[in-house]
Amino acid sequence: MEIEFQGRTIIVTGAVRGIGRGIAHALAARGAAVHAFDVLADGLEETVSTASPARGGSIRPVVVDVTDPDAVQAAVAEVEATSSSGAVDVAVHSAGGVRGQHPKAIEEVTPEDWRAIQAVNVDGAFHLARATTPGMKRAGRGRIVVISSRAGLGVSLTGIQSYGTAKAAQIGLVRQLAHELGPYGITVNSVAPGFMPTSPDYVRQWESYGPEGQKALIERTAMRRLGQPEDIANAVMFFASDFAGWVTGQTLPVTGGP
Repeated sequence: MEIEFQGRTIIVTGAVRGIGRGIAHALAARGAAVHAFDVLADGLEETVSTASPARGGSIRPVVVDVTDPDAVQAAVAEVEATSSSGAVDVAVHSAGGVRGQHPKAIEEVTPEDWRAIQAVNVDGAFHLARATTPGMKRAGRGRIVVISSRAGLGVSLTGIQSYGTAKAAQIGLVRQLAHELGPYGITVNSVAPGFMPTSPDYVRQWESYGPEGQKALIERTAMRRLGQPEDIANAVMFFASDFAGWVTGQTLPVTGGP
């Protein structure tokens, strides 16, 4: 099965670090015109410089805050203007994470703490879907993929209440949008990664386990290794491809085992 994206216009949010960067690189290597969204301008330049586009693919950096609905609408309109279909063919929401937070007892969590995580994970997914859906409807097809987490299917290893809740909410949003948008030829799916230390917050979490805790976590994983961004990118590419045309509303755990 050969998956290619020549001629496809794709947005990837959270494209500076870890999973988001891996997804952007993988899609560009298979011919996609990738528009890499992130709020970190310097990091976007590195995402572009470290990529290896092929088959006519490319990566264009776009500085945008996904928690700002107007900014997302404007950025999507600019992307649509470059697309041969007049639409974003694939929208991948990978922006998220714990926003530098540490676990606290619930009575110590401020409303600002709570909203910061909800804003980028859940609101960001909503803003991207809302902005890209009209063009997809006009085109009669489209793919939306949300990067959730194993935390959305169980209990978060982070211990951060807002994070586990946000990831579960993303999965609920995916199911709801899949039902709504299916008649227009648009599929909506989610990938739920297991733990991987691919950004500063998760590196800090990994290091906090110490050698024994790290060994125990790996030994609880069937594949006996940590995941890599390419593991998640491979799942995203399936959902984004024509091979997944009758797959929607699904969440695929990519965790190395139960």
